[in-house]
Amino acid sequence: MTARLEIKQVAKFFKDKMALYPFSLSAEEGQCIALCGGNGAGKSTLLHMIAGLSLPNEGKILIDGVDILTNRKKYVSLIGYMPDEFYAQESLTVNEFFTFYAAFRKVAKSRIQEVIQLLGLEEKQNERIQHLSKGMRQRLLFGQAWMAHPAVLILDEPTNGLDPYWINVFIDLLKKIKSSGTTIIFSTHMMDVAAEAADQIVFMDQGKMSELIVNNHQNPEQLMVDLTNRYRQKEVSMVK
Repeated sequence: MTARLEIKQVAKFFKDKMALYPFSLSAEEGQCIALCGGNGAGKSTLLHMIAGLSLPNEGKILIDGVDILTNRKKYVSLIGYMPDEFYAQESLTVNEFFTFYAAFRKVAKSRIQEVIQLLGLEEKQNERIQHLSKGMRQRLLFGQAWMAHPAVLILDEPTNGLDPYWINVFIDLLKKIKSSGTTIIFSTHMMDVAAEAADQIVFMDQGKMSELIVNNHQNPEQLMVDLTNRYRQKEVSMVK
């Protein structure tokens, strides 16, 4: 059976600097991968390549067997991408923002209201983006990525700016989305989110995979403690 997401010996370099050493990983339909590690570990570099924003210098990335290099249109139709920074015309309202992405993705108008409701933005749908908090903007970015029910959902630091309540809502949404068959890959510094939502947890360090942990979801609280300890130890070793 072909994996939903296949990353095969992908490498990325800029001039004489390696940003990502040969890296391989795969995920089946409905699986969730968390990428963990400090700043500069290579998480965003990898996500940018999966999203098609940057092409690998070596290796290949396939989604449902489709390679962006041979069928970009089909590949892009299979993904939803949430960047780590908000870029949008801030004079748009919430409703206008989602309407634009719905038209771009050829999504029914009824889906707009469904997403607005699920993200708790009903009372803000006529508010201009410039007046929204960081957490609300994060929900907007997440909503546009999820709008078209992509085969692979790519999220770069999705919990930045979310308060504890919305982090819990976000974890529940990830579980719901992956149960529908969508494969998710996201980067995070939050070990509780990784422990609760991810089936595979990948620690990255200086452009390399340093550890891969398979989550059996038996004891997320203990796993969170173990991941936090690992994360701290890796950060300390980098400082030394």
